[in-house]
Amino acid sequence: MMSIATFFCLPTHVFAATDNYAFVSATQATRFQTLTSQLRCLVCQNQTLADSEAPLAADLRHQIYIKMQAGQTDAQIVAYLVARYGNFILYRPPFVPATLFLWLGPALFLLLAGGGLLFFIRINRKV
Repeated sequence: MMSIATFFCLPTHVFAATDNYAFVSATQATRFQTLTSQLRCLVCQNQTLADSEAPLAADLRHQIYIKMQAGQTDAQIVAYLVARYGNFILYRPPFVPATLFLWLGPALFLLLAGGGLLFFIRINRKV
């Protein structure tokens, strides 16, 4: 019987589910790995589909595998996923009006933070 202390010392990846897909070639396996590493997990949001252990990520990996076996190109698979889930699924979404905040948001945040810091410094100097 496993003690509680032993249980908490085990690495968590021991309990993680893994996908076992049979590819006809190493090129196809590499293509699958590349494609899943370019797409975002919709549940985790900071992990790729390749890295995520979320059930939705496993379902999306399975869909990608089935579409690859059906002979679809990477562009077709990505177009299907974007049509279904939007540009958010892409780790590098296109620079279009709908994703403008994704691209310019960090710079805008830094400008606002810098302006707020300067304002705070000037207020404290006057005192």
